[in-house]
Formats: sequence, structure tokens, C-alpha cells
Amino acid sequence: MKIVTFDDIKKLNISPQTCYEWVDEMIVNKDSVLLPTKINMKLSETIFCNVMPCILKDNARISNWYGGVKVVTRYPERNPGLDSKLLLFNAVNGEFLAFMDANWITVMRTGAVAVHSIVQFAKKDFTTIGMMGLGNTARATLLVLTSIMPDKELYIKLLKYKGQELIFLERFSSYPNLHFICVDNEKQLIMDSDIVISAVTYVSEDICKDEYFREGVLVIPIHTRGFTNCDLFFDKVYADDYGHVHHFKNFHLCGCNMARSGNKAT
Repeated sequence: MKIVTFDDIKKLNISPQTCYEWVDEMIVNKDSVLLPTKINMKLSETIFCNVMPCILKDNARISNWYGGVKVVTRYPERNPGLDSKLLLFNAVNGEFLAFMDANWITVMRTGAVAVHSIVQFAKKDFTTIGMMGLGNTARATLLVLTSIMPDKELYIKLLKYKGQELIFLERFSSYPNLHFICVDNEKQLIMDSDIVISAVTYVSEDICKDEYFREGVLVIPIHTRGFTNCDLFFDKVYADDYGHVHHFKNFHLCGCNMARSGNKAT
């Protein structure tokens, strides 16, 4: 069994565009895989362990079936707080093939799925994006978005938090079509934004009043926290899988439209 590290994967130089194409392919072909609802085990309000099994089937050749089990844990006092590992196996004979670091995969896949939701659900003339939770996932999201819309002029509001906005600005300083403004609070972030992306891993309460959201806004709470009030007054709520979200605070009340779009897009 091979051991595949973070650096092994990073050295492959997989492009953000390729990540988007892979995500799009798998969303389109979701019905062809065995993908049960992830198992979420909460050890406390802020500590969790998610277990996500999957078997990828090649309908043309049974000999090409492969499976994986990814485990994601969150321990806020650990560095990094989020950590992912993946066990890959041959689903035909049960042979374990590799034990892999899954942090790069998780971040880029999550960013690509968020962008897939933008492509599917955002209004076509969007220009202004509000972003909060400016860690690796948010950076991956913008990397993928700029890879598929390289010439689009975007005005991006960043919520200030512990200097993360400065690191974010430096990372994208070479993109002439990206125009940034840093804001002090959630109201400034959300008002007048066409798209709101939150990659905050944990908040205990909803962060914004209903009236902050402009008509036609697309909200993508990547970790599905902080926006449960939207379920009660937005006209459409999309999620990748009912089993992942049906137990959330107000989700059963929203009369939602279910779509295989990836992250919850409110």
C-alpha cells in the first residue's frame, strides 16, 4: 500500500481548471456512483469527525471499480484545525491501494464545487462578491473561479479577521481584473453583493439580518453555518444531497428545491 503525502499531490501541479472539470464530471454522473450520506459524529459543539465512503463504478468494466473512505476531523485547538485523510481501495478484490493525505484534495474539490454553484445559480451579470472565512478554501474558490472566468472584472469584498484579508490580498495581487475592498462587518459584506461566499468553519448563530440580502443574491455557505434564516425567506434553496442537510435548523421548513449542485446554495 502506497503512502501519498500532501507534497506528492501538490507536485502533480493539477490546475484549478482541471479541478473544476473533474467536479463537473462527477456531479453530472453522481447517479453512477455508490455515495451514501456522510456520517457526521459531533464530539462537542466545535469538534467533529466526518466519515465519507464512496465507490466509483465503471459501467463498462466491472474490473475498474474503485472505492475510497475519507475522514475529516475538526479540532479548533489543533494546527491545522481541519485535517483530512483518505483510504483508497480496489472495490473488486478489496485490496487496499493507498493511504493519502486529503487536505489538498478536500480544499480544491470544495472550492471547485462552490464555483460550480456560482456557474449554475448566480445571475449572469454578477460583478460583486462578498467573501468571509478567508483561509485555504476561500482561496481555492477564487483560484477556480478566475481559472474559468479569467477576464471577468470582479469586485470582491473581504471581511477583516485576524489579518487574513492581508494574506488574501497578497495571494491575488497579480490579478488585474480582481478589485478588492476590506470591510469591517457582515452587514457591509453582504449588502449590495451579488454573491456571498462563506468559508467560515464554525459560527454558533446566524450572522446577518434578513434585510441585508439584496434581491437576486446567491449565498454559498460552504460549511452550511450562519445562514439558516435564509431558508425561511429565500425563494430557492439548493443542496447536493438531502441526507446531508435535512436535519439542519430550518431546512425542513423551506419547501426547498433539491439540485445536485454541490454545496448548499441559498
